[in-house]
Formats: sequence, structure tokens, C-alpha cells
Amino acid sequence: MPKSPYLKIIYILFKKELMSYFNSPIAYVFISVFLVAGNWLFFNTFFLAAQASMRNYFALLPWIFLFLSPAITMRLWAEEKKSGTIELLLTLPVTDWQVVLAKFFSALTFLYISLLFSLTIPISIAFLGNLDLGPVIGGYLGALFLGGSYLALGLFISSLTKNQIIAFIIGLTACFATFIIGADFVLAGAPQTFAPIMKFMGLGSHFNNIARGVIDTKDVIYYLLFIFLFLWLNVRVIENRAWK
Repeated sequence: MPKSPYLKIIYILFKKELMSYFNSPIAYVFISVFLVAGNWLFFNTFFLAAQASMRNYFALLPWIFLFLSPAITMRLWAEEKKSGTIELLLTLPVTDWQVVLAKFFSALTFLYISLLFSLTIPISIAFLGNLDLGPVIGGYLGALFLGGSYLALGLFISSLTKNQIIAFIIGLTACFATFIIGADFVLAGAPQTFAPIMKFMGLGSHFNNIARGVIDTKDVIYYLLFIFLFLWLNVRVIENRAWK
């Protein structure tokens, strides 16, 4: 338990939000779908490639996260609004940042727990061949940053509506757009003037750099700024609602 009163409140709210996932069968369905889909899609081509590599798995992971992340965040604010508990939450002696951070870190922890179960894949491959750990570590690190970015964006979108389905669809669309904006096939049809900017803005291009095992400071800073931006926007939305 954190000693700081500010962090203690975040921890209490975080624990409540995290337990709400596991008190529902939905959490176990999410984890099961994530593991079954990821493992099946990966091992479906792994033995054909005959290489001790997880490159194909990390190529699939952003697309799996694309559906999983909005599904995790869609209820975080939308459900509070629909049930009316947001009014009670905002009257408690907590700051908007504390509530937003608690919700974000609970979603992030749930996603990381799901990802933790996939460690059986590199362990299995290591027994089958000579696995290069550099790209594996880079791939998982990139997945953590990419997942955090998806969740921050999805959490912000959930704060804009009381309908979970709408939050999911818009979140899915927004995550997809921010991921592919820097993709090669998108850049090929873009004006050359904007191509470097689009490449830098795309979540996917930064993920690809880290997944190759190249940990560049600019990629890490980009993800941290992206996450902070949408958490800050989330706080602004909540503050505006409280003022109204």
C-alpha cells in the first residue's frame, strides 16, 4: 500500500476497478479469446516457416489488441454514466486525475495479465530451437507501450458516451486509424510533404521499431506523450462534466 495519501487513493480506486474485471466472467472470456486467437494464428504458420522466431506473433499482436483494448475500456466511463454512479464518484474527495489514472492503470494491468499468459509461446519455442531473445524482449516491450496507447485512447472515448457499444466501435475505429496512419501502404498514397509526419504519428511505425529489438528513446517518448495526451483530454472531459 503506497504511503502517499494521493497514491493511496489511486491504489484504492485501482484495486476496485481491477477487481471489477475479475468479478465478471467477461474478463475470463477476454483472456481466453486473446490466448486462443493469438496462439492459433501464430502456430498455424509457425511450423511452416520452420524458424525459431516470434516475428509473426508480434505482427499479429497489434491487430488482436485493436479489438481487445476498446473492449476493455468501453465500460469504464460509459457504464458509470449509464448507471448514474459517475455523479457519486465525482462528489467523492478525489481528484479527476486520481480517478482517470486508477481506471487507466487497472485496464493496463488487466491487459498485461492477459499478455503474461502468452509467455508460454517463447518458452515453447526456446525448447524447439535457438530463440533470439532480443526481438522477443523488444516485441513484448513494444506491446506494453502500444497496448497502453490503445487503452488511453479508448478510455478517453468511453468518457464521451454512455453507450458501451458506441464506445467500442468508435474506440476500435480510432485505434485502427492511429495505428495504420504510418503504415507503408498508407504512406505510398500520401503526399510526400506529409509522409514523414504521418509516419511519426502512426502507433504502428513506432511499435515496429521496438519489436525489432531497437529501443529508441524517441519511440518511448512518443508513446508516453500519446498516453499522457489522451489521459489529459479524459481529465478535461470529466472536469467539464463536473462543472456542468
